[in-house]
Amino acid sequence: MKHQIGIMQGRLTQPKGRGIQFFPFDNWENEFFSAQKIGLEEIEFIFDYDKYTQNPLWTKEGIETIRELKKKTGIQVNVVCFDYFMRRPFYKSDLKEQSLIKKENTEILEKVLLAMKELEIGLIEIPLVDASSLKNNQEKLAFQEWLLGIVDREDTSIRFGLETDLKPKDFLEYIEGFCNPRVGANYDSGNSSGIGYDLYEEVTTLRDHIFNIHIKDRVYQGTTVPLGTGSADFEQLFKGLSEIGYSHNFILQAARGDEGKEEDNISAQMKFVCEYIEKYNV
Repeated sequence: MKHQIGIMQGRLTQPKGRGIQFFPFDNWENEFFSAQKIGLEEIEFIFDYDKYTQNPLWTKEGIETIRELKKKTGIQVNVVCFDYFMRRPFYKSDLKEQSLIKKENTEILEKVLLAMKELEIGLIEIPLVDASSLKNNQEKLAFQEWLLGIVDREDTSIRFGLETDLKPKDFLEYIEGFCNPRVGANYDSGNSSGIGYDLYEEVTTLRDHIFNIHIKDRVYQGTTVPLGTGSADFEQLFKGLSEIGYSHNFILQAARGDEGKEEDNISAQMKFVCEYIEKYNV
């Protein structure tokens, strides 16, 4: 199989009331061994706002620990999900705070990028949904100018995958407006199905701009549900991916199952995805 199947960080840890997605401070090292045990190939790291100075990507010791765990287990870290930005998007603040928060956004993102360089992590995902959703042209332009300033200043091959709730053609137009091949899309099948978008139309519109895919299922205008039980049309998704020759990886970000049975739940999710990959020769 040419694609790696990975897991969103935290999904191999019991939530204990922390919600569906969080950084597993108490268990993040053990997740490498759990992932190895069930046959996963990578973990997509989370860099969130809460206690971000304790995130291993923030410290020299943490970076070295990640490097050692990768060697011990063979589990790769190819993507960082910059969830921090959902909590602190500068363009959502009032004018008095905007310059201060923008400076903070820049400093924190650039430090994460330095850690990624050290660990040879090639993609950072920036969520522009929910609290950070781009609601108007002013916000789109503000984010574009800010990100391009960072992309152009960074002497690196790191790519930036944007996850948005824009309509397919609008998303394509927005990406192309960056005029930089290192800016593309992080595609999320659950968020799209929750909005009511046609998954086939989306992936065949975005095509080579898709850098990474989160596999998730959601009920239309509702919450995340187990794969195959929501509004996501996986037949159409994988048909589209086959047509465009999608060649990157899949990250499982699906609904959690019974607490304490994380490995069993994720093994079933892997089987679900692999069957579609084989069926459509993706």
